Amino acid sequence: MKPDGKITGDMQPIKLSEPLFDRCGTVFEALKTRRTSRSFSDKKITLQVLSDILWAAQGVNRFKGPVGEPGRTAGSASNSQEIYVYVAREEGTYLYDPDAHVVTPVLTGDIRALAIGRGQGMAGANAPLRFIYVVDIDKFKKAGFQEPGLYDPEVQKSYYFVDTGLIAQNVYLAASALGLASWFHNCNKLELTKVLRLEPNRRVLFGQTIGYPEK
Repeated sequence: MKPDGKITGDMQPIKLSEPLFDRCGTVFEALKTRRTSRSFSDKKITLQVLSDILWAAQGVNRFKGPVGEPGRTAGSASNSQEIYVYVAREEGTYLYDPDAHVVTPVLTGDIRALAIGRGQGMAGANAPLRFIYVVDIDKFKKAGFQEPGLYDPEVQKSYYFVDTGLIAQNVYLAASALGLASWFHNCNKLELTKVLRLEPNRRVLFGQTIGYPEK
């Protein structure tokens, strides 16, 4: 199912359930089994598992964090929280709202093939889920701790690349703990910018594929 150009179509926001915090295993066990995999089965990911992974990625883990705002599982430069996670599924693409723990529809149709870089072939084509990481440059202007680097384009790059890496590693560890495979990779930035109709202040950075390992 290709993207049909509709912004939302008949898709509705999905209020995710609370993540399951009582899972067995330690962070050290997750680190031990963490690895990149490019082979995935087409087994569907439940909404509960999606909830768990998104919360691990950048969910709210305390309601009073830096400068009195909700704190997240992944740090960011001066608490700018400038990275957005788009969720690409077969039926459409959603945007994750960490504060409400909701995914909001953005586009109907399947854009998962665009969430991978050119030259990477069909690797991970069976995976049911791909995250697309997008930076909102304007969020630096609203950061809780203002400093000169937030306005320097080169310093901004170092900030949002590191901040994306923090989120991606959280996803890797959550996937490992849940028995899933994951792969952090490049993506088709130009085409994704077009189909997602991103404003100039928002830039596509990377993609990450998540699914059950191929047996």
